[in-house]
Amino acid sequence: MKRQIALLFSIFFVVVMVGAAIMPTSAAAGQITLSYANFPPAPTFPCVQMERWKTEIEKRTNGKVAINTYPGGTLLGAKNMMDGVIAGQADIGCMVMAYQPGRFTITNATGLPLGLPNARVASMVLYDIYQKYQPASFEKVKVLTMFTTAPTNIMSKVPVRTLDDIKGLDLRSPGGAVKILKAWGANPVGMPMPATVEALQKGVVKGLFSSTEVMKDFKFAESCKYVTLTNTLIVPFAVVMNMDKWNSLPKDVQQEMENMRVQQAMWTGAYMDNHVAEANEWSKNVQNVEFIELSAAEKAKWDAKLSFVTDDWIKKANEKGLPGEAIVSDIKTFAKMYTGQ
Repeated sequence: MKRQIALLFSIFFVVVMVGAAIMPTSAAAGQITLSYANFPPAPTFPCVQMERWKTEIEKRTNGKVAINTYPGGTLLGAKNMMDGVIAGQADIGCMVMAYQPGRFTITNATGLPLGLPNARVASMVLYDIYQKYQPASFEKVKVLTMFTTAPTNIMSKVPVRTLDDIKGLDLRSPGGAVKILKAWGANPVGMPMPATVEALQKGVVKGLFSSTEVMKDFKFAESCKYVTLTNTLIVPFAVVMNMDKWNSLPKDVQQEMENMRVQQAMWTGAYMDNHVAEANEWSKNVQNVEFIELSAAEKAKWDAKLSFVTDDWIKKANEKGLPGEAIVSDIKTFAKMYTGQ
């Protein structure tokens, strides 16, 4: 009898242990894990906004969603971000649309030299342009948010006070700014931002054309002791999600992400502007960088050389069957609205 009781107890114990092993906990069973790829280094503003979005979504879903972030191109690079997300190599990806100008024609219009004053205004204008025109280039993904850099300026080893000073100057340039620098007489050099640090040290370039938070983020203020404030154009970003992954999410999780679309754009724009102001003050006070403001007459000369950029974009957009003039007009109208004009 004792042997039978012992045998039954052993069987019962085994059944309980096996059941515990194969039965997931309620937290594990309900948790959704997502991967989020980004291409620049972790301290830079696109990755700061990524970490903020991750934290907010995890908090707003009460831990139902867990997001693993991959900065620095560790999962997907800048130029294959969109296609990598579409293919499911990452659930979410942050990309610069300027790397594929022909693919993202409508949203890249916000990167024309139209005088968008700061990242907050530009981010909201970009989002509104996307919402109004619903570009076909985003049909295969779910757009989670959009945002922009602050306006671009010239950071250089030598002072640039006039158009004569910029002639022949080797400047690192993002793809969308090549025409602009050439129009001013500079020599644009394409390279990834991280490579620019060594290029400045070796004299391969004499400066760069970018928003000025990089003066602190990449310590360019140690090499570039002059900043010429041209406030020319912004660079638009998009955060996109694999459509199959989006469709698989519970409705309540989708709703939290929907709620964050505009909020994240506004937050990132404000963060960017504050970060630029901080970097500028650091550059002036710690690195003794001179910030050069062009006179109204001089700035008018610089701007006059860029009118063809927008004209060319309108012509190409019209050839694609897009309302080029209307898109540019909307950008200007939205910008006035967000600046209170």
